[in-house]
Amino acid sequence: MSNKLEHSMSLASPDAKGVSTKQKIALSIGFIGLFILILALANTNFPNQGIFLTLSLALITLGTIIYANDAYLTKPEGIKNDGVWFKSISSRGVIGWLTGVALTTFYIVLYFYPHFLGQGTDGAPNSGLIGLFDPLSKLLSGNPASQWFVYGTLYTVSILAFGYKFILKYRHNRYQQLRTVSVMFFQLGFAFLIPEFMARLNSDTFKLPYYDLKNVWPLNYYNFEQYRIDEFINAGTIGLSLLIFGVVSIFIITPILTYKFGKRWYCSWVCGCGGLAETTGDAFRQLSSKKLSAWKLERWLIHTVLVFVVIMTTAVVSTYLGYDDTKYWFTKTVFLLSVAAILTIVFALVMIFKRNELGKDARYGAIGYFVVLAALFGIHFFNSDTTIFFIKSETLRATYGLFIGSIFSGVIGTGFYPILGNRSWCRFGCPMAAILGFQQRLFSKFRITTNGGQCISCGNCSTYCEMGIDVRSYAQKGENIVRSSCVGCGVCSAVCPRGVLKLENDSLNGRINSNEILLGNDIDLMNYVNNK
Repeated sequence: MSNKLEHSMSLASPDAKGVSTKQKIALSIGFIGLFILILALANTNFPNQGIFLTLSLALITLGTIIYANDAYLTKPEGIKNDGVWFKSISSRGVIGWLTGVALTTFYIVLYFYPHFLGQGTDGAPNSGLIGLFDPLSKLLSGNPASQWFVYGTLYTVSILAFGYKFILKYRHNRYQQLRTVSVMFFQLGFAFLIPEFMARLNSDTFKLPYYDLKNVWPLNYYNFEQYRIDEFINAGTIGLSLLIFGVVSIFIITPILTYKFGKRWYCSWVCGCGGLAETTGDAFRQLSSKKLSAWKLERWLIHTVLVFVVIMTTAVVSTYLGYDDTKYWFTKTVFLLSVAAILTIVFALVMIFKRNELGKDARYGAIGYFVVLAALFGIHFFNSDTTIFFIKSETLRATYGLFIGSIFSGVIGTGFYPILGNRSWCRFGCPMAAILGFQQRLFSKFRITTNGGQCISCGNCSTYCEMGIDVRSYAQKGENIVRSSCVGCGVCSAVCPRGVLKLENDSLNGRINSNEILLGNDIDLMNYVNNK
């Protein structure tokens, strides 16, 4: 009898690790919970919907917890690469593609064919999958479930369950634990429970619009439509306070927080899309493209979406503002001039004080700026109370809602996790990420500092950057990493075996140092250190 020899000299085993018995049991438990949802989708008549819904969600959560415990608590703390490129689901294998197809199909049905999920119409009661969630919805808000309640519940359960898994995986890193707890808290409380409790306050004489308190324009672009404004005003002091809070968030709260902490305060600590990407989508983060072509596409695409949402929102708001300044001080003319003034001030300040840091990006921004201005004055001068470039504002709103709000953010952004990585929406399409990235690049104190002398070029940082940044190229040269797209997740630092990368909030001086060389005798290192 001869023993099998291991010929590989690699520090990491080239053989894909199998699934343990306990993990198989955990997967079976989770799939039983999922199977209950599938039975509901097939219009199975459960004797007690509340019990079966609880059982389903509990089994899915329990299976995830057992799997995570066996996967990570049986190993020492530290970096967990674990052969992701050898697993079919996390390396664009057959299972990965099947998962992507299943997720994409679910999103298409959710957004465009909710009746297949059992959504009742014309006063008819819910059935199928949506009917299964009626008891929970009535418990929280007093109303029957909708496809969005079903989605919100599954979304929240997914973040909580996989958030637990993420905490175990990175239990050696306090920063990862804190920010994961943060996104779990904001999703459960601000995005799920509080809006449902707010709906319970509604009556025949009082109606408060559904409002996710952590969503800021342009993510909640619909908040500035006339029907929403009317709902806020009709809700009295509470509604008006929420409306004012939304406006203050745009111009005061978010710039201040981004200045102090970078865009990570929102994208990695608060945002629900980011929360799902960081927890449920963590297994796919290495799939983000690091190609130069992807980076060029990213810059054009995300800023095009931002310009689109600015034009669309301006057009929508202008449709319900009048010209008669004897009745209202905030007329359509005042609004358009105010928007033009804000954009002019921002553009002027950037070009005067920050033009050297932007380079070609400034010209790209200028193009977008003039497009927006042309659109704004087009609304005013082309005899158009309802059109922009001869297109109705409602058409712009519907187009944005369909292609950006639904297809891009939902169907592609989440459904394509196993194909494009977990942050394709945040990287290529989210207008909120574009605004915060613009602020982060220009005047935030946040940066990722590097110690080039300690870098061994292992490539872990670049591999696991979900935003497609070649972190290693910065680390090798000892450059600070200041990128508009960086969401400050800190995983590059967490997987670095040498402690080369560090997330910092410091002064703006010397923050962007792309021309500095910190190797050899090119500079006086002692003088450099003493001046830091």
